[in-house]
Amino acid sequence: MKKAIIAIFLCVAGVQLSHAQANLPGSPVTNPSKEEQVLLDLSKAKWQWMADKKIDTLNGLFNEKCVFVHMGGSWGKTQELNTIKSGNIWYKKAEVYGASVNIFGNTAILLNDIDLEAVVGGNDVVHAFMVTEVYIKEDGKWKMGSLTFSTLLRPVKMSINNQQQH
Repeated sequence: MKKAIIAIFLCVAGVQLSHAQANLPGSPVTNPSKEEQVLLDLSKAKWQWMADKKIDTLNGLFNEKCVFVHMGGSWGKTQELNTIKSGNIWYKKAEVYGASVNIFGNTAILLNDIDLEAVVGGNDVVHAFMVTEVYIKEDGKWKMGSLTFSTLLRPVKMSINNQQQH
C-alpha cells in the first residue's frame, strides 16, 4: 500500500512539473487554445504595429490606464504613443523565442523571451528582454493593461545585417 501511494504521488508530481514547464518562457506554447492563439497573434501584431508606428491601431489596443515599464522608468498610454510617434524609441523588430500565456477570467498574462532591435536616442540597440504583457478583456476584445521589459542576461540571439550579435 505504501509503495502504491508513493507511486501515485510521483506520477501526479511528474505530470504537474511537465505541465508547468510547458508554459515557461522560452518554451513554445503547445496546442494553444483558441483564446490563447488570439492573444499570441495579438502580441506578435503589436510588435509590428510599433515598428510601423501605427499609432491609431495601438491607441485602440492600449487600455486608457495602460502602464509601460521600460529600463529608464514607466509612463502611461499617451506618453508611450507620443514616444513611438516621435521616434524617440523606434521598435524596429522583435524576435520572439518563446511565449507563455495564462488566462484568468478576463485577464491574460503573456511572457515573451525576445531580442528587441530598436533605435533609442538615435542609436541602434539590440537587447534581450523578458516582456510581460497583461491584457484585460473589455467588451469582448483584449486590451493591453501593461507592458513591462525586464533585462535578460544572455547573449542576443538575433542576426542583424548578417552579423551575429553577442
